[in-house]
Amino acid sequence: MIVRQRPSGWRLFLVLRGSVLQRIRLALCVNVLLAVFVTVVHGNLFTLKITVTPIPFTLIGLPLAIFLGFRNTTAYDRYWEARKLWGELVLRMRSLSRQCLGLIRLEQPVDPAHRASDVRVRMLHRAIAFTHALRLQLRDQKDEAQLQPWLLPSEFEAIRQASNPSDALMMHMGRDLGDCLRAGQIEPCLAASVDATLSALTAAAASCERIKSTPVPFSYILLLHRTAYMYCFLLPFGLVDTTGFMTPFVVGIVAYTFFGLDALGDEIEEPFGLESNDLPLDTLCRAIEIQLRESLGETDLPAPLLPVNFRLT
Repeated sequence: MIVRQRPSGWRLFLVLRGSVLQRIRLALCVNVLLAVFVTVVHGNLFTLKITVTPIPFTLIGLPLAIFLGFRNTTAYDRYWEARKLWGELVLRMRSLSRQCLGLIRLEQPVDPAHRASDVRVRMLHRAIAFTHALRLQLRDQKDEAQLQPWLLPSEFEAIRQASNPSDALMMHMGRDLGDCLRAGQIEPCLAASVDATLSALTAAAASCERIKSTPVPFSYILLLHRTAYMYCFLLPFGLVDTTGFMTPFVVGIVAYTFFGLDALGDEIEEPFGLESNDLPLDTLCRAIEIQLRESLGETDLPAPLLPVNFRLT
């Protein structure tokens, strides 16, 4: 995610970090070079004059812009829903911390070093592992070492073998909650509220998996992609007789807009990746880790992640 103030003046035209220009620069350069060639030969191909009036481009351009805008709105809806789901995870993690520490009754005080014997520490450390496991799943990454510090050795080995580590961690959370209920360490009505929090965490994770596994229909993307490219590459032939030497400039502006909208939709429709405009899952996981460890009384906390070159990961 790009985090920076909006540039002003000429800096607005010079910013590249986070700009979609880096993704479309090749197609844009080819399009402008074609427009320069068409302008030089004035639309003539050897002895054949290619005559295209601006009318077809007027008829096609407006619907194309509307459909590109609709596609980008759909992509942003996916992005915004994903961000709300991770906001829900942050909220539920805070609730889980409060519930575990305030509702589960144990004689000994909370000590993060006694994970094996203290279910409260075990559940909150497991919650940290849950966020990291979900992030790795959504980004198609394999790095079990990030989960190991928060789990018991036997539990870590079981999670490594699971096809869905985040769901497996929730199963362990449910078993620990059931053990607390049977041992009389929590009242049944209070256990129901903790279980509701665990269910909400599971629902948010499943919704994130739904977004990742259900892309925008490929045929729809392909139609818009082809139409935008055909429109921009044929545009010089329709403008050269009316705009003359300004044709490459006009074509460049139109192509930048259409290619940019097309590429931006591709980028934000998959919000869990590592592109510049994707969600900062590393930052969100670090924030959850800090909050849960702080609630356990730990003082040796990691620092929050800060933007590097205006970019949060």
